[in-house]
Amino acid sequence: MTLSAAGTTHMHIHPPKIEYFDLDAKSNTDPKGILRGVDEYRLTADGLYMFRPVPGHPRLSHFESWLLPAHGLRVTRQSWHPGHECDYDLYLDVVEISSSGSVWKTVDLYLDLVVRTGHSVRVLDTDELLMALQRGLVQPERAQWALETTYRAVAGIAAHGHDTVRWLAAQGTVTTWRRR
Repeated sequence: MTLSAAGTTHMHIHPPKIEYFDLDAKSNTDPKGILRGVDEYRLTADGLYMFRPVPGHPRLSHFESWLLPAHGLRVTRQSWHPGHECDYDLYLDVVEISSSGSVWKTVDLYLDLVVRTGHSVRVLDTDELLMALQRGLVQPERAQWALETTYRAVAGIAAHGHDTVRWLAAQGTVTTWRRR
């Protein structure tokens, strides 16, 4: 959101962000169309794991994500440059996930969850989803799916002591992360 000269807030609303993950090329094309190199892809029965650097970013050094089609989630753990750490452990995007050959695709449906393991889960950007729905950038069925996916994740994470990995494991979804 931005604040106008009149003191009112204006939200810059955008179509759903699309991202590509090319396993053969070991690349990730971000929503702005920037091609990034990937250090590691790992394909499992549960989804796709990715680890890549974030070159030139003032706060982030690397991030690792799991694309989990059965859950409609991209679960990300970020590595921060010293002195720029944040107070959350995992960032979850509600996404539609598809694949064709060695290329995976996500369509981000605005809603995000921020998890402080053992403490809390918070939902972000509901206002963006509702504005996109109002402006016809997302269809009602997709918005409903995004909300139901969010509710299911929040309830599951909370029921497992605010531990995303534990909730996913209880669903039969195994996620392994790099050691820090």
